[in-house]
Amino acid sequence: MNRKIDQLAADNIRALAISMVEKAKSGHPGGAMGGADFMHILYTEYLKYDPSDMHWIFRDRFFMDAGHLSALMYAQYHLLGNFEKSDLENFRQWGSVTPGHPEIDVKRGIENTSGPLGQGHAMGVGAAIAAKFLSARFDNLFDHKIYGFITDGGVQEEISQGAGRIAGHLGLNNFIMFYDSNDVQLSSMTDEVTNEDTAMKYESWGWKVITINGHNHDEIRSALNAANAETEKPTLIIGRTIMGKGCVTADGTMYEGQCELHGKPISGTKANFEKTLLNLGANPEDSFAVYKDVADFYKNVLADKTAKAAERKAKFSVWENNNPELAQKIKSFFKGDLPNLDFGSIAQKPNAATRDASAAVLGYLAENVENMIVSSADLSNSDKTDGFLKKSSVLKRDDFSGGFLQAGVAELTMAAIANGIALHGGVIPVVATFFVFSDYMKPAIRLSAIQELPVKYVWTHDSFRVGEDGPTHQPIEQEAQIRLLEKIKNHSGEQSFVALRPADAIETSVAWKMALENKKTPTGLILSRQDIADLPVNGNSRFEDALQSEKGGYLVKSVSNPDITLIANGSEVATLIEAAEELEQVVKIKINVASIISEGLFRLQSKQYQESVIPKDGFVFGLTAGLPVNLENLAGRKGKVFGLEHFGYSAPASILDQKFGFTCKNACEQIIKYLEENNFNIAK
Repeated sequence: MNRKIDQLAADNIRALAISMVEKAKSGHPGGAMGGADFMHILYTEYLKYDPSDMHWIFRDRFFMDAGHLSALMYAQYHLLGNFEKSDLENFRQWGSVTPGHPEIDVKRGIENTSGPLGQGHAMGVGAAIAAKFLSARFDNLFDHKIYGFITDGGVQEEISQGAGRIAGHLGLNNFIMFYDSNDVQLSSMTDEVTNEDTAMKYESWGWKVITINGHNHDEIRSALNAANAETEKPTLIIGRTIMGKGCVTADGTMYEGQCELHGKPISGTKANFEKTLLNLGANPEDSFAVYKDVADFYKNVLADKTAKAAERKAKFSVWENNNPELAQKIKSFFKGDLPNLDFGSIAQKPNAATRDASAAVLGYLAENVENMIVSSADLSNSDKTDGFLKKSSVLKRDDFSGGFLQAGVAELTMAAIANGIALHGGVIPVVATFFVFSDYMKPAIRLSAIQELPVKYVWTHDSFRVGEDGPTHQPIEQEAQIRLLEKIKNHSGEQSFVALRPADAIETSVAWKMALENKKTPTGLILSRQDIADLPVNGNSRFEDALQSEKGGYLVKSVSNPDITLIANGSEVATLIEAAEELEQVVKIKINVASIISEGLFRLQSKQYQESVIPKDGFVFGLTAGLPVNLENLAGRKGKVFGLEHFGYSAPASILDQKFGFTCKNACEQIIKYLEENNFNIAK
C-alpha cells in the first residue's frame, strides 16, 4: 500500500479524463473525477483478469452503468495499457475506439455497451446469474465476481428497482456494485428530485449495504474486502464522492461539487482547466501524459495480474485433466456450439396455436440443451414457457441447478438481464412475455441489437385476437416497430435483428431452429394465442416444406403462371390459403400463397429467389393483423395490403375477426376488388 502513488494515480485518471473532454469539446468530466479513486483501487488491487488474455472466461467482469463516464473508463484502461495515448486524444471522434459512450470491446476491457441509464448494472446482474448457473454445473469454477458502477441517475431509473429486487431475491453474492453518490445530476441537484433512503431501499431487497467516503482509499479497500467475503447477499457500496473532485478556479480556489461540472468541458465552467491540471499534478503542455511513477506502478500491477492469472490457469489445467468431458462441455458452451438437435422429431398437435407449438419445442430443448436459461415476466403458463419449466426448475437462492428464471412483472429488467447473460457467455438466454409488452422491453431489445447478442425473445398473444382483454393488450403497431430493427444494420454490417412470425405449428419448430442457430444477433418469435390451421404439405413433409422459412419467405401454395400472389405471415397465412381455395373454385383464377416469416431474411436472398416468390410485376395482395406497413414494402407499388389502422376492442376473437374483416369471405372480397380496380378480367 502506497498512499502517495494511489493518490497520484487517481489524480492522473482525473487529468486524463478532463483532457479528453476538453479536447473533444464535449463529454462528462465531473463524475469521472469523482469516481477515479474507486476505479484505481478496484483495478489495481481487486479485479482479477489476465492482461495477456482479455477473453479469459474465468475473469472478473466490470459492468459500467453510467456510460456517460466513458472518459473515466478510458483513462483507467489507458493506465492498464488497453488504450493508446492517441485513442484518448481522439475521444468522441469519427473512427476512434473511444466513443462518447462505451461500446463493448472486451479486448480493451469494456464488457458492455452502456449509456441508457439503469441497463448497465442490470446486465451485470445477468452476468452474475450466468456465473452462478455455470458454477452449479462445473464444481464452482465460475466463482469470479461481477462488479458494477452506478450513479444517481441509474439508481433513479425504474429498471434499477427490478434489478435490485431480483439480485437480492437470488442472493447474488458474486455481484458487487459501487454507487457513485455525489448528489449532482445533469440539470439539478439530487435533492430536487428525490429524498429516498437508498441504503434502506437496497437493504429491504436483501442487499448488504456499506456507506463510505468514496475518496478514502482505506475505506474503499475495507468495503471491497467485506463485499468479497459476503456469502449470501449482493453488496452495494455507497461511495460519497464529490463531483469535479480536484477542480479549482483561475485564482486556485477549490471549485468542486457543482452541477455545471457534470456535463461540459471544465473550461466552460467557473473552474479553470489549466489550473485544475496543475492542481492534479499534470503538465498543461502535455495533459495526456501518464506520470512516470504511475506508469512504473502500473507495469508492476500488470505483471502481478498476469502471474496470478497464470496460477489460476494452472489449477484449471489440473481440473481439466481430471474432468475432460466437463472441460470439453465448458468449451462448447462458450463457443456457442449446439448439441445435435432434431427439430423435425418434435411432435406437434394438429392445428395448434403457435404459442403451444413453442411450448413443445421448449420442452424438447429443456431435455437436450443444458446451457439455457428461460425467463418469463410472470406469464409462463400463458406465454407457454412452462413447456420448459415443466422439465426444469426455477433458479433459487443457493440453488442454480435449474434453468428457469421467474423474473416477475419486470419486462425491461428481464430483457436487460438476458443481455448480461449473453455478455457473460456460456449460456443461452430466452425471455418471454406478451407481444404488446415488447413496448416495455424496447430499450433492452435495442441494446441486444447494438451489442450483437443472440438473445431469444418469445412474444405471444400476437394480434387483436387476444380478444376480450381489449385494446391495451392487443398488439397493432408492435410488429411494425420490431421489424424496423430488421431494416437496420449493426456495426458488423449484419441485419441487426431477426423477427419471426411463424404461420403454423411446424413452422414454429423451424423458427426455433433458426433462432438457436442465429449466434450473431437477437431473434424474436412472434406467436399466436389462438389455434391456427396447419398449412398444406407440398413436398415430402410439412417440416421439409417449412425449412424454406430459413430464406425468410417461401411459397406454401404454388401454381404455374399465377394470376396473383397472396402474402402474409403468422395466422393470416392460413386465412389466405382458405381464400385461395375458395377463389380458385368460384372465379377460376390461379393463385400462389407465400409465408414471409421474416422480411429481413427474405431481402437477403437473391433477387431471382425473391421474385420467384413475389413476382416483381405481378398482382400482390397482403393480409396482416397489424399495420398495413408490415407488408407494403413486399407488396410493392402495384400491390395492396389489408390490415388494421386502428386499435382493437374488447370482444371475443371470433367477433373481432368478423368486425375487422379477417375472414375468408372478406379476404376473397378484398382480393376481387383489388383485381377489378386493376382491370383484371375475372371470369365468374
